[in-house]
Amino acid sequence: MTIDSPHSINTPSEQLLDTITQGLHDKGYVVIETFLPAPMVEALYLEAKTLSPVAFNAAGVGRNAGAQLNNTIRSDRTLWLSEASDTQKQYLSYMEALRLAINRQLFLGLFDFESHYSHYRKGDFYQKHLDAFKGGSNRILSSVLYLNPEWQESDGGHLALYQDSSDTHPQLIAPVCNRCVIFLSDTFPHEVRVSQADRYSIAGWFRVSR
Repeated sequence: MTIDSPHSINTPSEQLLDTITQGLHDKGYVVIETFLPAPMVEALYLEAKTLSPVAFNAAGVGRNAGAQLNNTIRSDRTLWLSEASDTQKQYLSYMEALRLAINRQLFLGLFDFESHYSHYRKGDFYQKHLDAFKGGSNRILSSVLYLNPEWQESDGGHLALYQDSSDTHPQLIAPVCNRCVIFLSDTFPHEVRVSQADRYSIAGWFRVSR
């Protein structure tokens, strides 16, 4: 499901919230073409680009004590978001409003939201994977927000979203600036195809407290 989204400067509009929750209810995923106000996405892009050379780290596979580096599975670099800057505070506040709205309409019991900047350099990728396994993770919804202002088809870096583990014809979603994809974490295997240029995004997860 793909939509355009009008919104206020700091919070998602009611129309956007309703369309996201309806898409998740009907199909388990939604693609939003204009997710953030333009000044916010521009600020996020500039911060990610500025911090990447000095603050980003090689991304691990797995979580917490089980996390390990494996550049045959993924080769991107990341930086977890906090309230270290006004830019990050605004984005996290925006996503908090979305969390509350999803809980009101879908009763998912989402407890919090975690996210990180991702930087895919030329040649970087992330192989097919699930963000959560049924009954085995507290990640319920995954989100990916794209930040590059001048993405071109030849730059690659598409998100391949599979309906299930047997699907051989995934939906390919181009990392167009301010496009956001939200999907059920334990349902849709996905991968990031090889990027041919610097690709910046924010990956995030709405979680429950188990």
